[in-house]
Amino acid sequence: MELRHVRYFLALAEERHFSRAAERLHVVQSALSQQIKQLEKELGTTLFTRSTRRVELTEAGRHLVTYARSILAEVTRAEDQMSLLATGQAGRVSIGFVGTATYDVLPRIARTVRAQLPDIALELHGELLNPELVEGLLDGTYDLALLRTDAPVGADFEVTALRSERLVAVLPTGHPLAGRRTVPLAALAGEPFVVHPSRSRSSMHDRVLDACARAGFEPAPLIEVGETSTLVVFVAAGHGVALVPESVQSLRLDGVTYAPLTETETVQLGLARRAGRNSPATERVATVVERCMR
Repeated sequence: MELRHVRYFLALAEERHFSRAAERLHVVQSALSQQIKQLEKELGTTLFTRSTRRVELTEAGRHLVTYARSILAEVTRAEDQMSLLATGQAGRVSIGFVGTATYDVLPRIARTVRAQLPDIALELHGELLNPELVEGLLDGTYDLALLRTDAPVGADFEVTALRSERLVAVLPTGHPLAGRRTVPLAALAGEPFVVHPSRSRSSMHDRVLDACARAGFEPAPLIEVGETSTLVVFVAAGHGVALVPESVQSLRLDGVTYAPLTETETVQLGLARRAGRNSPATERVATVVERCMR
């Protein structure tokens, strides 16, 4: 049974008249009659009884009407869904977020995409480190990644700069510097520092050590933790101080005070995707993310 047969059959079943059905289908009456005969031959049963004035459905025809309408409805739904997929208005997009972007950026992006692209299913993965995000983009785990761009992420990716953030100090609430309007970074020399993991595992580790070096000291001892939220908890528990992007201040926690630095130390946040091989939905979401961040 061809889709054309289904459409012709249903038009005749609803019109009960060959001439009107042919006009509705924009075909000549003889072509419609021939298609109905082919369908009846294929199914091995008579679907209509014909008279000079009227066409009536047989019992088999009446049963087929239900199936025909269901088939055409499914075809219409499939066509609509394919159109949405082709134009990037539907699909599934996986986004990974560097840890420090989880608190303010992730909720804002999720709300905006849901409002503007309701037929796209977002998979959100927060509290990740740069190397995990780069690897996830390469192997297809993530379609998009919000990551730190202070160091190059590779030629396989297209990267859009989103924002520059100042670093702020995270201090235990009872710290002698906690009440200051700004804190010179050099004043934290000799304090234990809670930091993200070293070298290839986190871009923030080197950014913090470089900032301290410019202030004239090397922090020691270092306490390494994987997630930004855990880092702030460690500071609240009195294990040391830390430097984080200013957006982390949206993470409110008892026992912690955020203090701007006297110096201007910044980190960069960007949106990365695989170069030249993304679904229309991924490109649509990327555009929404860029507009949202601007």
